[in-house]
Amino acid sequence: MQRISTLRVSSLCLGGNVFGWTADVPTSEAILDGYIAGGGNFIDTADTYSIWVPGHSGGESERVIGNWLRNRKHKVVLATKVGRHPQRRGLRPSNLRVCLDGSRRRLGLETIDLYYAHTDDPNLPAAEWLGAFNDMIQEGLIRHYGLSNFTADRVRELCDIARANDLALPVALQPEYSLAHRTEVEGGLAEAAAENGLAIIPHSSLAAGFLTGKYVRDEPLHGPRAGSVKHYATEAGFRTLDALVALADSLDLDPSTVALAWLRQSPAVVAPTASVSTVEQLPALLQAMTLRLTKPQLNKLSKASAV
Repeated sequence: MQRISTLRVSSLCLGGNVFGWTADVPTSEAILDGYIAGGGNFIDTADTYSIWVPGHSGGESERVIGNWLRNRKHKVVLATKVGRHPQRRGLRPSNLRVCLDGSRRRLGLETIDLYYAHTDDPNLPAAEWLGAFNDMIQEGLIRHYGLSNFTADRVRELCDIARANDLALPVALQPEYSLAHRTEVEGGLAEAAAENGLAIIPHSSLAAGFLTGKYVRDEPLHGPRAGSVKHYATEAGFRTLDALVALADSLDLDPSTVALAWLRQSPAVVAPTASVSTVEQLPALLQAMTLRLTKPQLNKLSKASAV
């Protein structure tokens, strides 16, 4: 188990963005059951999941997870996010309260373990929304809060503001980070996290499925995530993928297992976040929780994916 302040979490966080979208309710529940049975306990969602699907309004993933929790009573660490819902955008304290009440209701939880600001709100004095997170902790509505998709400079600034106002500090950062996208974390965010004692829990750890190896150079992109994959499918991206697939084949492992193991073994990372749409895809993720790549193997992937 890894530590995020007072929270003890598994070395892989299960992403809930697919629940109620590419994974229907029975499949989502089977994935959650399999993840717990495989040693996982850390689940990530957001109030926006899956608003991009026609007919969805956001909160679908939280409802799936909440219904599953009610029926099983598993002890899990649950993270959700606030601030990007198009009808409830921003980090105004009044908005945070409304959104938190909705997430708690859908999840069936009195206390959210980790509540992320899903994006920055530069038009609002930071002390206001940092104070709101502090109050929610004091009232027992959340245990900790984190920052998702923030820059290194902003992380430092917010931590300084929190200290100056005697407010609770964030405990976690959730940036994009993978073999296919290393810029922000290695360009300063890892240092900002270390300076302030923040855990990094990357999202998009498999680059929207690009690092699973299912996309082929010079072939049309396909599937519900094709639009998200497009910016990874460059010549540099495929060079990274070639090295990943070659190493995975030599180890008789799935590329996603190796990609997640590389990320998990990064000194800056506590637990990468990844999702699956079928139960059959889950073992590859679970294997990444214990796989340890050798230093030459890590270096080979790092060199192939160097920015």
